Amino acid sequence: MGYQPRKPSPKGAGRGYGKPLRERKRERKRLFRRLSQSVFDVKHVVSERAIAELTLRQLHTLGIQKFGSSPFSEHFERWLMNVTAVLEEFEMHPDMKVDEEYLRERSQTLNGIKVQLESLSRKEATLDQELKNLSDQRLRLKQINAEYSTEAGAIRGQRNREIKRLTITIKRLKKEQDEIIRMKTGFFHGISKKAREEKEISISQELNERQTELELVMLDFATKQKSLKEQCEVKREPVLEEIKKYRLAVQTLETDGSLEERWFACEALIDVVNSFLMRKATNLKGNQN
Repeated sequence: MGYQPRKPSPKGAGRGYGKPLRERKRERKRLFRRLSQSVFDVKHVVSERAIAELTLRQLHTLGIQKFGSSPFSEHFERWLMNVTAVLEEFEMHPDMKVDEEYLRERSQTLNGIKVQLESLSRKEATLDQELKNLSDQRLRLKQINAEYSTEAGAIRGQRNREIKRLTITIKRLKKEQDEIIRMKTGFFHGISKKAREEKEISISQELNERQTELELVMLDFATKQKSLKEQCEVKREPVLEEIKKYRLAVQTLETDGSLEERWFACEALIDVVNSFLMRKATNLKGNQN
């Protein structure tokens, strides 16, 4: 009996149970993905210690988190969600099984920081009004300064006009006085000695009066300027106090006042987690004994 050649296998048949090559490749890929996912899941079943350390580290990070700029209240809800998510991940670990004491302390701490953040949000909402108040008081101060400048300028102008008038009069009288003196020592005989003496006395008397008047004018205007300045200060002082108050309020609102409160809350939550872990370890040790 001679050699009988084998019939060729159908295209795509063989060790794939008769399935086409393309389908077998797809099945292998699906199987590989399932196995890979199973391995991935096994690797990511985090240990109890690891999840505890991760939770404490994340709470610490959230406690020192700083928000960029105002309004800071826009970040509060997201921050609370992150804190809650960290705690929920800790609580959902299969080995945790948190107790009632943990849940009570956790809720009290979260409710407390929520109330504080809501209060800070309400205060922050007044920032626009505080800025308006500050602007109004600055405008009022500007008006007071402008009024003082106008009135002080009017006093200076009046003083300068009076001084100029009296200075001209005094110069004229001194010139006449010098002419009388020259008459007394010279050879001018157009006026009698008695007339010269009377004229000299009259000029001297008027000169003294004008010089006294000049001194009184300068003293009077100095008093007016001092009085005007004191009145201005009386008006300025309460406005400056208001400006100081509103500026401090604005600076406070433009600073993240929640940072300290959030830090305290996260530290409290860290204590809650640590207390639960200690109770858990104590109970486990007691059961083993």
